[in-house]
Amino acid sequence: MNGPEAARGPQAVARFLRPRSIAIVGISARAGSAGQVILQSLKLNNFEGDIHLVGRSSEPIDGRPVLKSADELPAGVDLAVFTLPAAAVREAVEACARRKVGSAMIFAAGFAEVGDRTTQDAVTATARAAGLAVVGPNCLGVTNNVDGIWLHMLHVREARRGVEGGVAFVGQSGGLLGHFQRAADGLGLPLSYVISTGNEAGLEGTDFLQFLAEDRATRVIAIYCEEIRRPADFLAACRRARAAGKPIVLMLAGRGAKARKAAQSHTGALVGDWVTIRTQAEHAGAIVVSTMDEMMDLTQILARYPNPPAKGPGILTASGAYVGLTNDFAEEIGLELPELEPDTLKKLSAVLPTFGNYGNPLDVTAGFSLDALSVATKALIDDPNVGMLFISFPISTAIQVRSFNKGMADSPKPKVLVALGDTWQLAPDAVEAVSESPAVFSRSSDRMLRAIALYTRYGRLLARPCTNVPPEPINGLPRLGKGAQPEWLGKKMLAAAGVRVPDGDLARTADEAVAVARRIGYPVVLKAQAAALSHKTEAGGVVLNLANESAVRVAWDTLVGNVKRAAPDITLDAVLIEKMSAKGIELMVGAKRDPSWGTVLLVGLGGIWVEALGDVQPLPADADAAQIIEALRKLRSANLLAGFRGAPPADIEAVAQVVMAISRLMQSVPELTEIDVNPLMVHAKGQGVVALDALIVV
Repeated sequence: MNGPEAARGPQAVARFLRPRSIAIVGISARAGSAGQVILQSLKLNNFEGDIHLVGRSSEPIDGRPVLKSADELPAGVDLAVFTLPAAAVREAVEACARRKVGSAMIFAAGFAEVGDRTTQDAVTATARAAGLAVVGPNCLGVTNNVDGIWLHMLHVREARRGVEGGVAFVGQSGGLLGHFQRAADGLGLPLSYVISTGNEAGLEGTDFLQFLAEDRATRVIAIYCEEIRRPADFLAACRRARAAGKPIVLMLAGRGAKARKAAQSHTGALVGDWVTIRTQAEHAGAIVVSTMDEMMDLTQILARYPNPPAKGPGILTASGAYVGLTNDFAEEIGLELPELEPDTLKKLSAVLPTFGNYGNPLDVTAGFSLDALSVATKALIDDPNVGMLFISFPISTAIQVRSFNKGMADSPKPKVLVALGDTWQLAPDAVEAVSESPAVFSRSSDRMLRAIALYTRYGRLLARPCTNVPPEPINGLPRLGKGAQPEWLGKKMLAAAGVRVPDGDLARTADEAVAVARRIGYPVVLKAQAAALSHKTEAGGVVLNLANESAVRVAWDTLVGNVKRAAPDITLDAVLIEKMSAKGIELMVGAKRDPSWGTVLLVGLGGIWVEALGDVQPLPADADAAQIIEALRKLRSANLLAGFRGAPPADIEAVAQVVMAISRLMQSVPELTEIDVNPLMVHAKGQGVVALDALIVV
C-alpha cells in the first residue's frame, strides 16, 4: 500500500513497531550520542534485521559503513530513526520519502510545541503524500516487549521478549510515559508496548489505539492524549477495543482549559470540550481518569482482572473507625457498597466475636482469630451481592496474608489487598505471602477505593446493552430559521416531541394579551419574544403572577418599555402569555451537538442556580431512563428530588422522559446545535413536569 493511506492506521503502526530493517539517520561516532544509544540498543537486543547508518562520518561505525545521505538507503526500509537536530529533519524526511521508507521516528524538538507549526506541517504533508508514517517529532522513543525492541534516545536497555496479556502505554508526553514505565516495572506489570507519540505530526494516538485493539499481546490499553484530531476514528477504536474485551484507561489534558465560546444557552456554557470528550469516550468504552495515581492504580487492577464487576465491593477491615471513614469516602466518590445477604451475616456471626456490628464494610474487630479471617474472607467474597473483595488491614505477619489468600482462593471475583501503615516495612515473609496472593496489592486505601469506584462504574457501563436503535421521526415540527430561536418556537418543538409546556399563546397588543389570559385563566405570565433577546429577564421582558385584566394591561406597558430601553435595536415578534405554573423544583435539561464529537445531554439544578452552582451531570445522546435517573441521583442537590423537609418526592421519571425527548429531537433534526430548557418545573411524583422556558439554537 502506497500513498497517503499508508501513512496512518494499524498497518502503518505495525510496520513501525515491528520493523524488519532500521536506518539510523544522523549517527555519530561519539559515545553516548542519540545515534549511538539506538545502535547499542539494537545490538543489545539482538535485532536480527538489517541496520543502515546515515551520518557524516567518513569511517565505518561499529564495523558498519556510513551513508552520506538518506538518498543512498535501499528502497523500502521499514523504520528510519532520526537522531538529527530539528533544522535537518525536513530534508531527511524528503529523502526518506523518495526512498519509500515505511516509517520515521523523530526525536528532535523545536516544532509546533515551540510555535513552528509551518515546518511541522510541511514535514507532515511530505510524509503523508509518500505514505511515510511519522512518529513525533518531540518524542522519546518506543519499547516493544513482544518482539524485543528498545528504541529510546536517552539510554540503552534490554527489552523483554514474548510478553502476552500485557499493558500498552501510549502518550504524547515522553516524561509521563517514563513515569508509568518505571511504576509498572516496580509493580511487576507486564508491558507489551510503551510508545511516545510526541507532537503527532503523523501517527496519532488514534492510530495506535486501532492497532492495539486488535493486538493479541495487549490486554489493557493506557493512553494519555493532549489532542484528539479524529474523534470519529478514536471513538470507533474505543468501541472495537470494548468489543474485544480490552479496557482503555484514558487521561485527557485540558480539563481546566477555557472552553470555546459557547452559544447563548446554559448547556453550551456548561458542556465544554473536556466534558463532551469525556462523556463520548466513556460511552464508547474508555475509562477516563483525572490523575496519574488513578491511571496507575486502575491499570494495575485491570491487568489482573480485566472484566470489572457491575456490583460494588465487599470491604473487610479490623477498625470501626475505618468503617465510618469508608462509608463517608464511598459516598463522596460515588462508590456503591452493597448490603450483605442474611446468610452471609449468619456465617460471619458464627466465627467473629459476638460484640461485633457486622455489615459492609465488615469490621472483624480486634478479637478475630486467624481461622476466622479465612472464613470471613470467603463469606464476604462469596456473597451474591458483592462484585469484588477489598481488604484494608494492618498486616503484621505472613500468617494473616495467607489466611486472606486461603479465603479468596476459590473465587474468580477481583480482589484488592491493602496493607495499612503507609510506608512501614513489611516483614520479608509477609512480602512473600503478598507475592503469592491472587489480590492486587497496595499501601493506600484511599487510592485504591478511588480506582475501584472507576472500575465498578466501568463494569456497570459494560453491563448495559448497546441498543443503537435510531429514534422514530417526530411529526409536526415547526420550520426553523438559523441561529437562536425565540422561546415560543422552541416550545412548539418541545410540544411536538411530547414535552409538556404551559398553556398560552402569542399576543401583539394589550387587548390580545387580555383575551389570551381570559381564555387560559389567571394568574398568567407575560414574556417578551424575539430571537435576539436571549436574556429576557435581564431586559425586564418577563412579568410574573398577573392576577387580573388590569394587571395584564399595566404589565404590558411596563414590559414593552423595559425592552425598548434595554435593547432598543430589537423588534419584538410578540409577547407570550402563559398560565403560571404551580411551584415545584426547578431543573435544567439540555443538549449540545459538537461538530466533531457528537451530542451530549445535560441534567442539573436549574433556575438561577445553574450558572452559580454548576450542579449538572452530562449524559450520552442515547441515554435510557435508568441512566438519566442515575445521573439525577448523582447531583449534589439530589436530596431535593428525593423529598426534602417533608416535601413529596419529585417526578424524576417524568424528567427522564423529557431528557429522552430532547435526545430524540437532536437525533431527528441534525440542524439543531443546542437545546436548553431552564427551568423545567418538576412537580411531585405522578404529577409530571412543565418546560417553562426553552432556547433552541440551529
